[in-house]
Amino acid sequence: MSITESELDAARAGWGNALIEVSRAFDEDGFDAARAVAEQMLNDAYGYGFGPVLFKPTMASGEQTFRSTKNGALSYFVGHDNDFPLDGGFGLKGWRAMRSVTAASFIEGDVAMWMGWVILTDKDGQVTTVDKSFGYRKDDAGILRIVLHHSSLPYEP
Repeated sequence: MSITESELDAARAGWGNALIEVSRAFDEDGFDAARAVAEQMLNDAYGYGFGPVLFKPTMASGEQTFRSTKNGALSYFVGHDNDFPLDGGFGLKGWRAMRSVTAASFIEGDVAMWMGWVILTDKDGQVTTVDKSFGYRKDDAGILRIVLHHSSLPYEP
């Protein structure tokens, strides 16, 4: 069950589409709808069934920089969690488009890693580019699951 480059592309596109769905749900139907879509995103794309997911969100800091639980990831995407008071809801920022640019990838059997840029455009046309790394593992059903998600803003000297 080796992973292919096209599966990596599809997994990234699926992640981006899900993020956009979270934003649209929030804009059209409010917080509860966005939270439900975000929960589905985490269930569909991430590998919590394997154990902790190594997640470093773009805009997280201090003791809550790293999130290994589904609750921590959900809070990052939709906020409104007293356990993570600094989370503003990255998925609620009106995202409407996502594209990625590959810097490099590595595939070894049912494990793959990808790094590059993810370029997000919001409903006002503002563009945010993040440095992103994803680690994937293919589950028994043949679905790629994110087991590592690292994101940061590009360094600007």
